[in-house]
Amino acid sequence: MSTAAVDEQVTYLELSEEGSGAHKFYEVRLVGAEVTVTYGRIGDGGQAKATTYPSAEKAAAAAAKKVGEKVRKGYAPAVRGVRQHRAVTRREIVSSRSTARQAPVLWRFRSGAAAFGIFVGEEHAWVGNQAGDVYTLTHDGEVTGRYGLPDGVKCIVADDYWIYAGCDDGRVYDLGGKVPRVAYEIAADVDIYWMDIHDGVLGVSDAQGGITTVDHEDEFQWRRSAPGSSGWMVRCDQDGVFHGHTAGVSRYAARGGERVWHVRTEGAVLFGWQERDEVFAGTGKGWVHRLAKADGAEAARYRCDAAVFSCATSPDGRYVFAGDNHSSVYCFAADGTRLWKLGTGCGSAYSMQYRAGRLYIVTTDGSLACIDASESAVRAAEGGELPKTADIKATGWEPVRAGAALETVSTVAAGAGVEVECVQEGGRMRVRVLSAGFDPSRRVQFPKDIRVPGARYLVAEVLESASGGFYRARGEIKRLL
Repeated sequence: MSTAAVDEQVTYLELSEEGSGAHKFYEVRLVGAEVTVTYGRIGDGGQAKATTYPSAEKAAAAAAKKVGEKVRKGYAPAVRGVRQHRAVTRREIVSSRSTARQAPVLWRFRSGAAAFGIFVGEEHAWVGNQAGDVYTLTHDGEVTGRYGLPDGVKCIVADDYWIYAGCDDGRVYDLGGKVPRVAYEIAADVDIYWMDIHDGVLGVSDAQGGITTVDHEDEFQWRRSAPGSSGWMVRCDQDGVFHGHTAGVSRYAARGGERVWHVRTEGAVLFGWQERDEVFAGTGKGWVHRLAKADGAEAARYRCDAAVFSCATSPDGRYVFAGDNHSSVYCFAADGTRLWKLGTGCGSAYSMQYRAGRLYIVTTDGSLACIDASESAVRAAEGGELPKTADIKATGWEPVRAGAALETVSTVAAGAGVEVECVQEGGRMRVRVLSAGFDPSRRVQFPKDIRVPGARYLVAEVLESASGGFYRARGEIKRLL
């Protein structure tokens, strides 16, 4: 150890491996009979825990043991501050005003910064912007919540009951409770462009054209390099990971990552969408390609008048929607026939989703807009007849910040939730269920930022994963005393 002061000894270690996705530090500070361990992602302040021992000798032995354990796991001495935070690439805003007639916008919410993230579920529409704000609104445009994340939001994805926000700080946050919790951490050398998730397995595309998958315990699964760069598209299902980049679309096996097929597209892929049997790729040359998941065969191609920033479909595949960088949105029939083109009135659609006759878009000016995509509303808009657009405000909504603080309770009331415990296993912190009726040998997907070895928690729900191999925590979490 190196002497930092007369009565203080400090050892600073780092683990940064491109292949494994690790980018972490571990510091042990010994002062007399007290040992303080600080750990976290390189470039962050990290979390600290101090322990006082009966004597200075026992404290020194404990400190040496902790350092030895980390060195055996691959950590090495380093100098704090040499490695830096991850790079962050933001999509260049090259939006211009549409010359088409105005779309029938029912309501518009201005989030305050350019917005990429969108998800529309049964009850709420979600929007995440480059200021780190995530808002929830009803389908009629009433604001119901606001989260504050530490950095810009790249995307919002759903995995069964769970909603996740991918953030430019390299973390993926679970938004299922009152407070955002860290669900995944991505290696700092991966410049995240987009992500998707299926049954707890996260797929991440990056600036270099790489595609990486990690499992429900945030453990690296596999990484592949595409024939192109700038991977703005990734879509995941139980059988495959579909990756769009400058050279087209590639499909990889969900397990193992073997490349199944590759299809070149007309222009670099800027966005992608998926349905059960097909994927859709929008390109910088104004095309949307419709490809079969099984073999990559092209079923149809849809022509827009400018670069396609986003695309989506109706659930039955009958309609295909697209948004270009000239603030226009399009609707096509399945066979490629263009049905209409209309202007958004609020910038170009970075992302979009269709649900129940409405097209929801998030845009370059930070708006979440709800467009009436019904045939009657569109025909009226083409004739110049528009609904009155409601301008939604978020007055009085303070952001709920991500954090590790938890409410504590002393006992478990009957029917109040599920009791789980954090345990140390082989250098990693795992979570298992203590309540009756669950398999205690199965691991629980549980927020990373609140795990403390030996601690017990009360979770609103613990549900079995779709694959049946693990459990997933859902809803509010409290610390048990």
